[in-house]
Amino acid sequence: MKTMSPSFLVVQRTKWMLTGLVLAIVLFFPHRDAIAGQAPVNLGWADSFAALAGTTITSTSGGTINGNVGVWPGTTFVVGVPPVKVNGTVYLGDHIAKKVQGDLTVAYNDAAGRTLNVIVSAGQLGGKTLAPGLYKSVPGSFAITSVDLTLDAQGDPNAVWIFQMASTLVVGNGRQIILAGGAQACNIFWQVGSSATLGTTSVVKGNILALTAISVKTGARLDGRALARNAAVTLDANTITKQPPTTHIFTDQPWRLLLLNREK
Repeated sequence: MKTMSPSFLVVQRTKWMLTGLVLAIVLFFPHRDAIAGQAPVNLGWADSFAALAGTTITSTSGGTINGNVGVWPGTTFVVGVPPVKVNGTVYLGDHIAKKVQGDLTVAYNDAAGRTLNVIVSAGQLGGKTLAPGLYKSVPGSFAITSVDLTLDAQGDPNAVWIFQMASTLVVGNGRQIILAGGAQACNIFWQVGSSATLGTTSVVKGNILALTAISVKTGARLDGRALARNAAVTLDANTITKQPPTTHIFTDQPWRLLLLNREK
């Protein structure tokens, strides 16, 4: 019977320990690198905000905002009659709103600068069923006005859609964005080169990152975020619900905002 030297046993035990450690890391921390397609856009501190504007946020009558609200460099939030209900914290013209706007700018530039595996698309998205990917508008704008749009994740809950447009996003009255195959609203990003308009009673999914303004018409619902860099967010009896964070999993925690507040 062949005996093994102590040094050989030490080496083997070390290999076994390292193998076990690698397996534990893989199981504990599943990563997105193995996922084909686009990586999600990192929203930074904007992840915990449902509505963000550069000049003002105006609500005409009622509605609900589920998430934080911020305005910078402006300071105005018109809550309307009856007032819109905010299930979150409001930051107007302070250093926190400034920080969030800064992170929005970084996220916007990231989404606008993506070029890998771009899919060139016509402006009208209504009536289409789209797989995950990076879509760039040929005419510079996207519209969902004729028929509803379906986004199919094909069984991948981490699937990402990024829509790049140099000018406008228009969603028609009553139109919907339908999610299929495990698609999640938190992984949809609309990079809008000017302004976005969501028609009355429409149902829109995803994060709207607009260079200028966002107008959400009467009764429309947004499962995502209305984030405008330079101008206003205008609401009218809407429900806006920020979706679970995509990358900054701790930005919803109150202590994070308190920590940022101490940096004032």
